[in-house]
Amino acid sequence: MVKKPIRQHGDANMTTRVLVRDIMNSPVISALPQDTVKDISIRMKDERIGSIIIMEAEKPVGIVTDWDIVSKAVVKDIKPSMLKASDIMQELRTVEGEEGVTEAARILRQHNIKRLGVVYKNRLVGIISTSDVIAVTPDLVDVISEKAAIIRGEVGRSAGNISGYCDECGEWSDLLKYEEGTFTCEECRGELSS
Repeated sequence: MVKKPIRQHGDANMTTRVLVRDIMNSPVISALPQDTVKDISIRMKDERIGSIIIMEAEKPVGIVTDWDIVSKAVVKDIKPSMLKASDIMQELRTVEGEEGVTEAARILRQHNIKRLGVVYKNRLVGIISTSDVIAVTPDLVDVISEKAAIIRGEVGRSAGNISGYCDECGEWSDLLKYEEGTFTCEECRGELSS
């Protein structure tokens, strides 16, 4: 797999530093293709989750969601103990853990789905859902808006007082400083001047 560079905002030359791995749910809760829909439903209830990854030989082969159970079993009045996961599962779409949350949102919207598997070094390491993306969106919008306003010269306070993700290390800082087109934290500014 070829690692893609982190996407950059075209207008303000800023990176989106909230990564999929930062907000994914892990560990992955899984079941086997031959498990019954009843067993999967019980597991989902016990774990308080809306989906189960279907694994075979330690590889993801699909996903069963609460919607699959409703639309492919309950509505058709098929007894859940008579159906297997393989009968109702759908394809599991994935996103790299190093991708930005905005890329995950694009994939979710493009395929009209609510969950993505998160992959790292060709292994499934987590799940990200539309709820996870929505939960971080207000903070992400605030950080990007504040950065854009500083770049445009619309903010009258010192750039040293900015909170957000450092463009160098990707860590959160309340002491970001804007210099030469990037926002850096206090630690990275020390590393950069060395």
